[in-house]
Amino acid sequence: MKLFVAIFALLAVAAAQEVYTSKYDNIDVDEILRSDRLFKNYFQCLTDEGRCTPEGNELKRILPEALETNCAKCSEGQRNGAIKAFGYLNANRPEEWKILRMRYDPENKYVEQYREEAEKVGIKL
Repeated sequence: MKLFVAIFALLAVAAAQEVYTSKYDNIDVDEILRSDRLFKNYFQCLTDEGRCTPEGNELKRILPEALETNCAKCSEGQRNGAIKAFGYLNANRPEEWKILRMRYDPENKYVEQYREEAEKVGIKL
């Protein structure tokens, strides 16, 4: 019986790790992108130049894997938020976009990997 409980617990943990937490899905990405103060806080968190909120820490933790796996564990809302943020950064904050790309994609492999997909939604990388 203990074996079945242990196996069930392991399966539950594995199933829970198949998607990223939805805890922060209600964050207003538009508000962050419009606010210089909020944007700066997230940017500094992602570049290790400032303190991170719990949301910023979670983003920083999952970002490398999400890039590597084409956001395989992302919810639809998380994927849409990422697309919105990438488009905004590329169009409106090119210096910050360049810094983030150098930090998280120094070999340009993700930009090349996602170029066609981004262009389908109007984002030119």
